[in-house]
Amino acid sequence: MPKIELRNLTKKFDSTFTAVDNLSITIEDGDFITLLGPSGCGKTTTLRQIAGLETPTTGEIVIDGKTVFSSDKFIDISPAERQMGFLFQNYALWPHMTVYQNIAFGLENLKWNRTDIDKRVKELLKLLRIEEFPDRYPAELSGGQQQRVAIARTLATNPRILLMDEPLSNLDAKLRMEMRAELKRLHHETGATFVYVTHDQLEAMTLATKICLLNKGVLQQYAPPLEVYARPSNTFAADFVGNPTINMMAAVVTAVQGNVLSLRAKNIDFTFDAGSASLRVQQGDSVTVGIRPEYISVKENGLPVTVQSSLPGGMETVMKVRTDSGLEFTSVLFGLKDYPVGAPLHIEFPTDQCILFDKAGDFAGTGLLRSLCP
Repeated sequence: MPKIELRNLTKKFDSTFTAVDNLSITIEDGDFITLLGPSGCGKTTTLRQIAGLETPTTGEIVIDGKTVFSSDKFIDISPAERQMGFLFQNYALWPHMTVYQNIAFGLENLKWNRTDIDKRVKELLKLLRIEEFPDRYPAELSGGQQQRVAIARTLATNPRILLMDEPLSNLDAKLRMEMRAELKRLHHETGATFVYVTHDQLEAMTLATKICLLNKGVLQQYAPPLEVYARPSNTFAADFVGNPTINMMAAVVTAVQGNVLSLRAKNIDFTFDAGSASLRVQQGDSVTVGIRPEYISVKENGLPVTVQSSLPGGMETVMKVRTDSGLEFTSVLFGLKDYPVGAPLHIEFPTDQCILFDKAGDFAGTGLLRSLCP
């Protein structure tokens, strides 16, 4: 499978709007990359540039060592010659063709012989677990079954790279979960390079080998999902990835003693212990501490809070609490737990994975956060 290199890729639609701004990433052989970010961040534009459906303003695209686009060298290889499969959001199945005919269509255009076409279609029907539907028309299939047919048709010609633009967005929540598992299985079994556009951070987390997080056309972070979650590059990355969203506490550094910071947030004093890691902050700096909801526990002693809401879901309870000084936290408590609104509690942060961001909002380190309560 090929390696894809995007070098200083920029796409401008007019003098005032830059959809993709100087993007440089390398997609390794067999990777499953998700292009993640809010609407209008440049995800689909990036995907279409890789496919050759959109012409970059400047930059270079190299696939398997071959330059398929270069603004400096005046190279722009057509989409058909890039040997990629493209899976659209609306599936784009031929309504007058059966499942078998839809999958075979591309192979017939490539002049495959009938025996090879039949063998390949049957392989894909089995791989996608739709072997009982070869004679049905798209209108006779469920949304998930249509999705499988669209994937089978895209895989039919053995593309080196599979590009997908929010292919699960039209499915209900249960079916989306099932299809995520299917896509992960397909990636493992085919060994192909997948590039997948989504605005759903859960989809990105569960599917990807690496997340390419974009905001307003600018790369924010390019790393494995768990690294983006545990060590986000900045406050945007921390806030965008994770559900419920991360707690952000603005604070001021009142003292620095080695790798231990004294912090003050809304008249409450904390310490932040980074262990052996050095921190790029000074006394007087404004910083932000990020605390994932699952790292907040209810204890007998700790920071006093009042319950604002409690949403039990069986496996877990999502709870919002507030201090008297106005600090608010969201906590995820695992198990069958519930608390009445207005109940007084104490919380603590029993982890060394609290995240410190410097005054510019960039990642500065992880450590243990303690409240200094009377």
